[in-house]
Amino acid sequence: MRPSAYERHRELLQSVVGALAAGEHRRPFTEATGQDAADAGMRSARTAGKVFGSLLGRPFDLQQPGALGHVRTESSPYGVGPGIDYQRCDPAELVAAAGRAAAGWRAAGPHQRAGLAVEILRRLNTRSHELALAVHHTTGQPMPTALRAAGPRAQDRALEAVALAFAESERVPADLHPEGAGRGGRPLALRGTCTLVPRGVSLLIGCPDFPLWNGFPGLFASLVTGNPVVVAPHPRSVLPLAITVRVARQVLAEAGHAPDVVTLAVAEPEQQVHRRLATHPAVRIVDFTGSARFADWLEQHAHQAAVFADRTGLNTMVVDSTDDYRGLVRSLAVSLCLCNGTVRTTPQNILVPERGFGTDEGRKTLRDLGSDLGDAVDRLLRHPARVARVVGAITADEVRDGLAEAARYGPVLHASAPVAHPDHPSADTRSPLLVRLRASDESIYTREWPGPVSFLVGTDSISHSLAIFRRTVARHGALHAAVHSTDPLVLAAAETAALEAGVDLVANLSDLPADPSSALADLPGAGAHFVTGRFRVVRSRWHNPRAAPTPAAAAEPFTVPVPEPAVVAASAPGLTELIDL
Repeated sequence: MRPSAYERHRELLQSVVGALAAGEHRRPFTEATGQDAADAGMRSARTAGKVFGSLLGRPFDLQQPGALGHVRTESSPYGVGPGIDYQRCDPAELVAAAGRAAAGWRAAGPHQRAGLAVEILRRLNTRSHELALAVHHTTGQPMPTALRAAGPRAQDRALEAVALAFAESERVPADLHPEGAGRGGRPLALRGTCTLVPRGVSLLIGCPDFPLWNGFPGLFASLVTGNPVVVAPHPRSVLPLAITVRVARQVLAEAGHAPDVVTLAVAEPEQQVHRRLATHPAVRIVDFTGSARFADWLEQHAHQAAVFADRTGLNTMVVDSTDDYRGLVRSLAVSLCLCNGTVRTTPQNILVPERGFGTDEGRKTLRDLGSDLGDAVDRLLRHPARVARVVGAITADEVRDGLAEAARYGPVLHASAPVAHPDHPSADTRSPLLVRLRASDESIYTREWPGPVSFLVGTDSISHSLAIFRRTVARHGALHAAVHSTDPLVLAAAETAALEAGVDLVANLSDLPADPSSALADLPGAGAHFVTGRFRVVRSRWHNPRAAPTPAAAAEPFTVPVPEPAVVAASAPGLTELIDL
């Protein structure tokens, strides 16, 4: 007999669970490179290119319920027209189908669900290069970034979500043996059970720039905790999540489960299908990473659901002093250029005292920093090969409009200009825009600007910089913050400000990673509640005569039928408790 998915992946899953408990991190997909990856079944980049090409210009059917026709919403910024038609399904039918599949998926239990989740990830790992091409041609990301955001690193991030969800599910005891007080104060032996109850249908709203990196944690956390998932991709980047849904449905069907545990909801942009689904009464979980404005809308309108929203917001860097000025400038130049400023660590607002700041090369003014940063950007983008590896192609008119508008608000320290892509001459690739503002221009730099737009903001002092940082990030959110200072008191104050604002902080890191989670697959935003908020625990208790026999009965064993928990719960109000973790 073929072993179950959990048995096949038990060792891997338990090793990740153990690493998480010890505060360590395992990256099995990332570490399996070269021949190891090939032995694990990963397709080569050449084979993946052929498979990707076979998807173009054809319908992408998933045999889902409620089909109303087909829709085409994507276009490649690199001139490779996907021409893929996706099934457009009635959103209400998808939710209803997910609801019908929920009972069987809940009954599967955490072991089987976790095993199948790992199996889905293993199969996605074999298609890493294909997924990277899908991300590259829908989001405009350069290929190295697309592979990191869709391949083994993203799969390791998802695997940690699986392991944490599995560990939290395992913490729920199956049986209870509580004691109560009966009549006359006599001890009353009770028996009981604990049952993990999923919240219900989960909705994943896709991110246009990093659909898999930002989507995997919510998708797999919901699946392992027993919730069926409706995936609503952003209209500009459907294919990466469509491939993911197809693989998941195949794995589920092979294991004897209803494939509608995972479905795909695609529609024309004007249909606003993600809003319709987010407010559907049967949708009980919503995952979203993106603009603070839409995250606020979700929290205000999706009252029936637990909303897990990771806001992009106002990434901020505070500069007080540095002992590596060239490293700071070089790191900032790369960060501003990388993927059109869409990575998690790219700062939108760079706060610097007007009087300048101390460095290992003497005191530098705002004008010095702006000039040196512009020169570093130009040197970086002077080589076409670097453009292909670093700069992404612009996919949205809102980015182009934002570049034109932001340049009108202050002195331009570095203008955004077209740069030639060596492989795709028709691609709209541009250098970043850097504008100098005053601290009083808060209405400008507290807007969330899409694309490669950054502001060098002059402040009265480092205390003023920290106050702006604390206030603006606390109000508008952020994914990342950085501080550069040689003063321990300033570093301590910056850490306190970051804690109060609720944002991740790095200090004096010259080489900013593309993503602070690239080596650590942390969960978005809400920590452990990101998992435990997806289920409830129901406790049922009833009298257990066997556990406390009377002296007369003790000498003469007898059998007493024990009622089912559900029957007792129905006939004895108050014996069943619902607990939110």
